Amino acid sequence: MIVHNFDPVLIDLGLFQIRWYSLAYILGIIMGWMYAVKIINLTTNNKYNFEQIKTSHFNDLIIYLVVGMVIGGRLGYVFFYNFEYYSQNLLEIFKIWHGGMSFHGGLLGLILSMFFYSKQKKVIFFQLSDLVLIVTPIGIFFGRLANFINIELYGRVTDFKFAMIYPTID
Repeated sequence: MIVHNFDPVLIDLGLFQIRWYSLAYILGIIMGWMYAVKIINLTTNNKYNFEQIKTSHFNDLIIYLVVGMVIGGRLGYVFFYNFEYYSQNLLEIFKIWHGGMSFHGGLLGLILSMFFYSKQKKVIFFQLSDLVLIVTPIGIFFGRLANFINIELYGRVTDFKFAMIYPTID
């Protein structure tokens, strides 16, 4: 058996901490962005191209996606998981550094941000969503690694030789 002894905080500078989870978000966004730009450049002048999407479009879209993901993820957590607490403590909603994001809220935020961007820039929504869908697994991969480090997704008890022992859970 392997003992899980990862610290969720990568670097602790006293008042400022860099957590694995925030690093996962940053890496997922940057690597997904780079991969999307590469796809756009590789498919230009090809029958599979994203007709209206240019690199500059995706560079602008990233801001919308990040804002939509963070706001949607946080509001999803607030409404789906702990509404009673946050309805009594409204200022706590804004303290995202205390944790609490939901995948489905983030997904809804991404979809809405792509929709608003496509209407504003007059770009086909489904082409944007296809491109974002292609690069999304990168962010999900890093997010699951961060979930593992934070001991958020563990399974049932087992005696398998490669199983993890979670000292704070077991």
